[in-house]
Amino acid sequence: MVHTAKVIAIYSLKGGVGKTTLTVNLAAEAALRREKKTLLWDLDPQSASSFILGYDPEKKSKARSVFERDVEPGKLIVPTGISGLDLLPADISLRGLDGFFNSLGKKKRLAKLVETISGKYDRIFLDCPPGLTETSEQMMRAADIIIVPVIPSPLSQRALEDVVSHLKDHHKGHAPLLPVFSMVDRRRNLHVAALSANPDWPRIPMASAVEMMAVHRSPVGVFAHRSPSGEAFHMLAGAIERKLAKLKD
Repeated sequence: MVHTAKVIAIYSLKGGVGKTTLTVNLAAEAALRREKKTLLWDLDPQSASSFILGYDPEKKSKARSVFERDVEPGKLIVPTGISGLDLLPADISLRGLDGFFNSLGKKKRLAKLVETISGKYDRIFLDCPPGLTETSEQMMRAADIIIVPVIPSPLSQRALEDVVSHLKDHHKGHAPLLPVFSMVDRRRNLHVAALSANPDWPRIPMASAVEMMAVHRSPVGVFAHRSPSGEAFHMLAGAIERKLAKLKD
């Protein structure tokens, strides 16, 4: 079967907003519920997505070697315990990736690397490090859609506004953005007000099942798919698929 991968980037200017949680669960949803051949490419040197999916790093850090063209991406891809979901893991070598991109001067290195493996997959999820960096610039050129987790708070929403402004000024014809409220706690008036102001944004609740992902080293959809958070990830995955269906091949 010939696959035509769509690239879904999960990105936020601000850290600590549930980016990795979204990436892992959306990738698992694509593989398990949508039966899409899926790759999660972990670009964050903290390698949280890799950890949750059961990957333990080798002694020799190799993730950056893909960008240096010393190793083909496919050589580092590993299967996960989830049928249909592969992982291109991160490690500490990605700490210097921004400096490498700046010295390289090739603005589409990530996009070109994605092309080399896209024929094997239907969906490629990018777990991007926070911040407005050269890595995020590379992601913006590679993605078909950008999912932005937003905590229902002024600072997190301000970070989203900065991303929107940057894309408008520097990335004409950029991939569409889908803001997603994360860590939603309806007991907080601030959260309720934010939800009311943006009723069409998908939302993921604050939940113990999400916190248990690091204990189980598994997505919510595997061990608690009928929980409120499991249902929320399932609905969000459907919304993303509908948006992708509208994109031109």
